[in-house]
Amino acid sequence: MADGASLEARLCSEQYGSGAARGCCAAVDGSLQWEGFPDSVSPDYLPYQLWDSVQAFASSLSGSLATHAVLLGLGVGDAKASVSAATATWLVKDSTGMLGRIIFAWWKGSKLDCNAKHWRLFADILNDVAMFLEIMAPVYPICFTMIVCISNLAKCIVSVAGGATRAALTMHQARRNNMADVSAKDSSQETLVNLAGLLVSLLMLPLVSGCPSFSLGCFFLFTALHIYANYRAVRALVIETLNEGRLWLVLKHFLQRGEVLGPTSANRMEPLWTGFWPSVSLSLGVPLHCLISSVSELQQLVEGHQEPYLLRWNQSQNQVQVVLSQMAGPETVLRAATHGLVLGALRRDGPLPRELEELRNQVQAGLAKESWVIVRETHHVLDKLFPKFLKGLQDAGWKTEKHQLEVDEWRATWLLSPEKKFL
Repeated sequence: MADGASLEARLCSEQYGSGAARGCCAAVDGSLQWEGFPDSVSPDYLPYQLWDSVQAFASSLSGSLATHAVLLGLGVGDAKASVSAATATWLVKDSTGMLGRIIFAWWKGSKLDCNAKHWRLFADILNDVAMFLEIMAPVYPICFTMIVCISNLAKCIVSVAGGATRAALTMHQARRNNMADVSAKDSSQETLVNLAGLLVSLLMLPLVSGCPSFSLGCFFLFTALHIYANYRAVRALVIETLNEGRLWLVLKHFLQRGEVLGPTSANRMEPLWTGFWPSVSLSLGVPLHCLISSVSELQQLVEGHQEPYLLRWNQSQNQVQVVLSQMAGPETVLRAATHGLVLGALRRDGPLPRELEELRNQVQAGLAKESWVIVRETHHVLDKLFPKFLKGLQDAGWKTEKHQLEVDEWRATWLLSPEKKFL
């Protein structure tokens, strides 16, 4: 039956020579979608891959200069150099990197999916820093071992962050359950670019080997090209799922103008450097025992909460903590995050809907009003506001059935009124 349904979904097919046939089916908007490129990948695939190839080529050339410097520092070509000392240095360098890889994966592994763009850019900049350290290491022979250990530690962090974000971006770009195909082609493309970089490096290294200043100048040139190409590659991405940064941009625009930004506009406006996040500290999926210590606190927290999440707002620290129910789905998580960001908006300037404007005036005037009372009143506001916002997201092209919000694994159950809703 499944095969029959698949065949019925195909409107037509075509074949070139003795090659495999490719089918065509109808898209939601009435257009035709053919199997294979470009319909099998996201629209941002081509510009991203073009800039990604440029940055990989520049990184390959910089890497050749860094490798040349490390081998020089280890004593290659020096008759007085000790093989045992060079081997020990290499082993210590590798051991430091392995330890750093394990610690970084444990520390930041769960955050890489949420902010793939930022971590991708961070990884490439850190890689440039690591290569710069390698180039400078022979200048300070006393600290050579320590410098190359720090450099390799940074490179191992780069491998974790870069590999994880590359997988996340491949998932975004694969549109026909063809992640393995997209990943294989991306790997082949990178291999081809690195091969070209290797050939150019063979011509370049004899020219710079006798002139450290020229080598350093070439490195800075390649690094500038590498960072610029990385920025353009990441900026070309148009991710249709919401993380906290994109959600805040879209929500702020909606609260101020009543319109929902589309993925293209929001991704273009999304800051790629850290420090530009919403002022509110939002924690989703926190354990219930961290929020309550008595029956009265539980009753106060549950009062007015008809959705399958509980929310506490610390006004003094502008911190929002959300406990999720066992039944909370993606749209519930999206509403909880929206609720937290709305509370954060009460402490910021800018136009707001009338109901929220009144609440903000009370908060900023310092009127004696408990945080749980404001949370309850914003629940009532969101009962009217969020359905419009959610529909606007879906109409604008956002995928609301999944998200890239950072959510911990804690879930809870509690006694609720019969009006409890599930999304």
